[in-house]
Amino acid sequence: MKRILGLAVLTGSWFLASSPTSWAGEALNVVYPANGHKTTATQIFLIGTAPAKGDVTINGKVIERSPTGNFAPSFPLNIGENTFNLQYGDQQLTLNITRTSTTPSPAPTGWVEDSLEPKADIAKLPNEPVCFQTMAQPGAQLSVQIGSQTVSLQPQQSVNLPPNSAALTQQNQPQTSDQASVYQGCTAFAQPGVVGKPVFQLTRQGQTLQRTGSNTIEILSPQDVSVIEVTSDQGVARTGPSTNYSRLTPLPKGTQARITGREGEWLRLDYGAWIKAKETRALSQNSVPHSIIRSIRSRQVPGWTEVVFPLQTPVPISVQQGDRTFTLTLHNTTAQTDVIFMNDDPVIRRLDWQQPAPNKVEYQFNLKPEQQWGYKLRYDGTSLILSLRHPPAGQGLSNVKVLLDPGHGSPNDLGARGPTGLPEKDVTIVVSKLLQQALQKRGATVVMTREGDDDLYPQDRVDVINQTEPTIAISVHYNALPDSGDAENTAGIGAFWYHAQSHDLAVFLHHYLVDNLKRPDYGIFWDNLALTRPTVAPTVLMELGFMIHPTEFEWITDPKAQEQLAESMADAIAAWCKQK
Repeated sequence: MKRILGLAVLTGSWFLASSPTSWAGEALNVVYPANGHKTTATQIFLIGTAPAKGDVTINGKVIERSPTGNFAPSFPLNIGENTFNLQYGDQQLTLNITRTSTTPSPAPTGWVEDSLEPKADIAKLPNEPVCFQTMAQPGAQLSVQIGSQTVSLQPQQSVNLPPNSAALTQQNQPQTSDQASVYQGCTAFAQPGVVGKPVFQLTRQGQTLQRTGSNTIEILSPQDVSVIEVTSDQGVARTGPSTNYSRLTPLPKGTQARITGREGEWLRLDYGAWIKAKETRALSQNSVPHSIIRSIRSRQVPGWTEVVFPLQTPVPISVQQGDRTFTLTLHNTTAQTDVIFMNDDPVIRRLDWQQPAPNKVEYQFNLKPEQQWGYKLRYDGTSLILSLRHPPAGQGLSNVKVLLDPGHGSPNDLGARGPTGLPEKDVTIVVSKLLQQALQKRGATVVMTREGDDDLYPQDRVDVINQTEPTIAISVHYNALPDSGDAENTAGIGAFWYHAQSHDLAVFLHHYLVDNLKRPDYGIFWDNLALTRPTVAPTVLMELGFMIHPTEFEWITDPKAQEQLAESMADAIAAWCKQK
């Protein structure tokens, strides 16, 4: 399945995970969920349609529908199988939906099988905490035998955090679990070497059971330095050893760092971030990558200011942006800087620096324009090149290049589906082409990531943004919700941004459309999406309404409303560019 990475919650791609229950040509049509659907949500919505005349009942109760007959009611789910009987006239349809528990139940032994942690081979530094965890019924006694040590595992309060998508449905409160307890304990090892596999022991009601972990614990030698080099163009650095952890500033190709830990396929680097091993290669050197930095120079190239940081080795970096500041941190670096060359510049007002820690130097650029327009980072040999984008020349749209990304776009990537089964991809291309015409009429240059049913991966779309370097980039989408959402009562326009340079654009477009089109306000979200992550330009993702909302779907598919939406978006883009 090809779709926007990280966008499943926003675009209804769960509709694609199973074939919809629909019968072409018949009056009663259910698009979601499919018969046999499984979920952990406490409720489910049913999306579908039937002719407006007459009633549709679900389990004997008449449901509300839109003027054209669309429906999206929600129903509570019990653990296990739930049956929904739908009827319209003499037509009947039965759906069986299974709700599974988010907390696994203990086996008769009292142990939750497959709950032993760590779940992957791990390597840590001497005297660093090594923690073990498992789940079992309350009242059990648990311990771990590892090497020559016995580690007692104590019960912890079991709190389940909802997924990030819960912020979209206002259901992001933690929940406690009473089905099983989490037991945890930690220890440390002073001597390098392979410690072995942990042996877990549970004692309950006079019976003792043992389980041997499948993963090995190793303690790294501080004297045996392992160094990697980033081989991806933009190495994905994270706060922890899985894709569940937050992204940090990508590491440019060529970055070198020491390994201070491992967990499965993930490597912990010496400045604290984690990266997948497949994005790196091992170097033969056994010295710790470190650099001093002395002089710094800036230069102007068409459309950009480049700042050159000469280094002895390509060190890890991180970026923090504010409204009028851009802070670049060089890790594993010591400053010997006495001279900085920086002429009067279209972007930079002043450059300040400090060394807040022995191995970290921060460079803060105080910027002239109120609106940042993007940046790039790369290594040229061992010199780091930071490129800061100049604002567009002139006002209006005559010097503006707008990239439009119609969301989804092929039979393999339908996106959300409305009550009639119409896929999101068909609406986004229609509205994007109308917007393209409206922008061109106002003098803008428009780049489209797709013109028809093109099967694009997220990176394909990001590549177009990076290659064309538009003035702004807008990804056009229509929304859906997780199973736990309220499809019948959630509607409106939403805007999503990630980098500081994109915030003002997202806010402006959102308010302009809501106010001028008199549409419901879904909200403005900071969100780590594939199509909000590019740094070369202000890049936003607009969710222009909910495909699954019975009446908003009618507005979404109304040709006159689509033209009004495109004209309003073009006016909004022109107004925003004019004020910059």
